[in-house]
Amino acid sequence: MSIHLLALLIGVVAGLRTMTAPAAVSIGAAAGWLPLDGTWAAFMGFRFTPYIFGLLALVEFVGDQLPSTPSRKVPQQFGARIVSGGFCGAVLGAAGGAMLGGLVAGVIGAVIGTLGGYEARKRLVAAIGGKDLPIAVVEDAIAVLLALWVVSLVS
Repeated sequence: MSIHLLALLIGVVAGLRTMTAPAAVSIGAAAGWLPLDGTWAAFMGFRFTPYIFGLLALVEFVGDQLPSTPSRKVPQQFGARIVSGGFCGAVLGAAGGAMLGGLVAGVIGAVIGTLGGYEARKRLVAAIGGKDLPIAVVEDAIAVLLALWVVSLVS
């Protein structure tokens, strides 16, 4: 699969859940799935990096369930998703020798994931009678599974 397509997909993950993408990328790097040695992104494979990003992803999963959490489309949330998608796309691109292309694809994927995820969640919540929690949990699962699948395909 093309590194650009994988970077786009990890960007989609970042659009769904900001910290899930870097958590998965760091897990993939630490597991040796991503050849990052000798690149600027080698730190993603360091021993504690997956724990740090994993903890941040868990905090995000909990925070997403709170009624006070702002929409993913507000500038701060949207911007964080774009940065995460671009960063993770660049890391995948560095593993595949196409850092700039990966960065751009990751940003595009983050926009798609943010807007598409918002619309899908809104419509699914309405379809099941306004219950957000089940849809949020499904969205979490999709983000995690997609992220792990993407990073497993890079090497």
